[in-house]
Amino acid sequence: MLGSTHGTFTTDLRARVVACGESPRTAVHGVAAAPGDHDVSGRPLHALVPDLDRFFRPESVAVIGASDTEGRPNTGITRQLLAWSERVGARLVPVHPTRTSVFGIDCVPSVGALAEPVDLAVLLVADPLPVIEELAEAKVRFAVAFASGFAETGEAGAEAQERLAAAVRRSGLRLLGPNTNLNAFERFREDLDGPAVALITQSGHQGRPVFTLQELGVRLSHWAPTGNEADLETADFISYFAGRPEVGAIACYVEGLKDGRSFLLAADRAARQGVPVVAVKVGRTETGARTAASHTGKLTGADRVVDAAMRQFGVIRVDGLDQLQDTATLLARARRPVADGVVVYSISGGTGAHFADLATAAGLGLPTLPQAKQDELHQWIPEYLSVSNPVDNGGHPVGDWRGRKIIDAILADPSVGVLICPITGPFPPMSDKLAQDLVDAAEATDKLVCVVWGSPVGTEDAYRTTLLGSSRVATFRTFGNCIGAVKAYLDHHRFTTGYRSPFDEAPRTPSPSFRKAQALMRPGRRLSEHAAKQLLRAYGIRVPREQLVTSAAAAVRAAGLVGYPVVMKASGAQLAHKTELGLVKVGLTSASQVRDAYRELTDIARFESIDLDGILVCQMVGRGVEMVVGVTRDDLFGPTVTVGLGGVLVEVLNDTAVRVPPFDEHEARSMLAELRGRALLDGVRGAPPADVDALVEVVLRVQRMALELDGDLAELDINPLMVLPRGQGAVALDALAVCR
Repeated sequence: MLGSTHGTFTTDLRARVVACGESPRTAVHGVAAAPGDHDVSGRPLHALVPDLDRFFRPESVAVIGASDTEGRPNTGITRQLLAWSERVGARLVPVHPTRTSVFGIDCVPSVGALAEPVDLAVLLVADPLPVIEELAEAKVRFAVAFASGFAETGEAGAEAQERLAAAVRRSGLRLLGPNTNLNAFERFREDLDGPAVALITQSGHQGRPVFTLQELGVRLSHWAPTGNEADLETADFISYFAGRPEVGAIACYVEGLKDGRSFLLAADRAARQGVPVVAVKVGRTETGARTAASHTGKLTGADRVVDAAMRQFGVIRVDGLDQLQDTATLLARARRPVADGVVVYSISGGTGAHFADLATAAGLGLPTLPQAKQDELHQWIPEYLSVSNPVDNGGHPVGDWRGRKIIDAILADPSVGVLICPITGPFPPMSDKLAQDLVDAAEATDKLVCVVWGSPVGTEDAYRTTLLGSSRVATFRTFGNCIGAVKAYLDHHRFTTGYRSPFDEAPRTPSPSFRKAQALMRPGRRLSEHAAKQLLRAYGIRVPREQLVTSAAAAVRAAGLVGYPVVMKASGAQLAHKTELGLVKVGLTSASQVRDAYRELTDIARFESIDLDGILVCQMVGRGVEMVVGVTRDDLFGPTVTVGLGGVLVEVLNDTAVRVPPFDEHEARSMLAELRGRALLDGVRGAPPADVDALVEVVLRVQRMALELDGDLAELDINPLMVLPRGQGAVALDALAVCR
């Protein structure tokens, strides 16, 4: 890991960055992690991290278009920037062609007249493009463009944004925006301590609920309103915040991703650092995706792929801004769990049962407390109440000395890592005493204590002062948010413990299979089944014994060599669905059947005007579980690998799982675990267990193919892949491949 370059870079670093296809100007303000490393498709394996220290804490700020004329929009912005500059200790320089001073500060007429280098330029102009070259000549490091009317407005605006982005790439500076706002220059509370939440939003207003967490005592360190991301993007800020010592969690509101690969590199960096990333990602529905595109002008991405990629790299996806607040706050402030067990403790049996039911359904583990622990709790709780988990105290014990004893006893159990106490409504003095006992116990333990304060009023002293006044108790207002945040907390630490980056495991050089496969590719064309199977064979994926023939006599000879019974199929680049056209014959057991099948298949092809490269005479493969394994290209993330139930079930059930390469064997097995039909692989109704190891091996070989042939392969579909009984392997019975 290289340290910050702070404006300089070595010749070696420049050469390696250029070799990766990155602009040298990115390295000027960046921290590079092994910048010369790239995968077999030529993509960099590690993100370049921009050094944004001088963006958030500049020594000097130039305001282009500064104003102090009351009633003008630029005046309000200038006033806010002046106040912010004073808070961060920066000199503000107004720039205006006709003014001599702004708010009593001497004004310079142009960027070229700046007397010294400037860290940050804020552009209060309708068209920032003409100013970019001037800023480059003045060696300005960062710029912010508030102007709208770019990609969010349609095709013409997108073209204008691309011209702006191109000018920025040439300039060497880094740009925030366009179509951004003043959120980065808000007043942050400095009287709060502890790990902070760093905020990234593409819509400023959507970040307001998170920003106001400060009023509840939650520390915020940064706010990056990325806007249209012509240059600086969400991924840049994730990478930067992941390396900041004060940041405990990163909260994101994302409408669209500029580049899916960059986002995953940033998420990978955060996972390496153990910093949780919590994100609301718009675009789960067609309506949401369409609205997001009109707002930011970015691709929202196929949501299923986005969702899988986020989970694959440890990004915690939530749906609502309230969930974003609660989950990010818990992950930022809570210590690492010492156990996974969750205990629900309440003053009402009904409350405990309801909460435990929801928590278990969400996947939280609620261990039954040992009998010895239950006996201990019954010292203070009546015998007729259940204390196995959930723990019901009946109410009265919380009002005296027994309340704290019960809490301490639960937390002392080694299987317990989280104690959750839902208080559905204030009932002084019991609820007040309970809240105080929970706060005191949380201060004395290294385990997580959560409280759900269910009162809709929220003005009670026990809530506003006792619970919110504690940085050790995680306080929620709803059952759902509490359960979701606790699950995210446990999942995050499970994910990052011993985290091994898939990019570290990604192949650096092409395999011998790559050279064989390249010779088979036909740019812009679909391969016949025979050619597609040759492609699979090149990557060590088993296919049936088969021969391609062009006469009935050759078909009979081939059947004798392959061994009866045989399957005969028409093979041609035009054919995607042979069965529907009657171009597949199964279970042929004699030479006469083979001759008749050959004539019938060629007659159908002739009638349908289908060009064939021949007829395949194939080995009949024993029964197993039909699966599908494939490769498609996503607009954001590039090649993706899919696995699922195959045959006709893939169209009927659409029971599939998807991942973005690179990934390892563990991830391939987790894909199978997501399938609703996973039990079929274990054997049902007397069927033997399938060879799951062979299936996983095929998925990994297809992944290698997707990476190495990224520039050549548009689509691959192995369907069905017959997974035979355990120990017998898997055979690709049919395949479709489309070249780019």
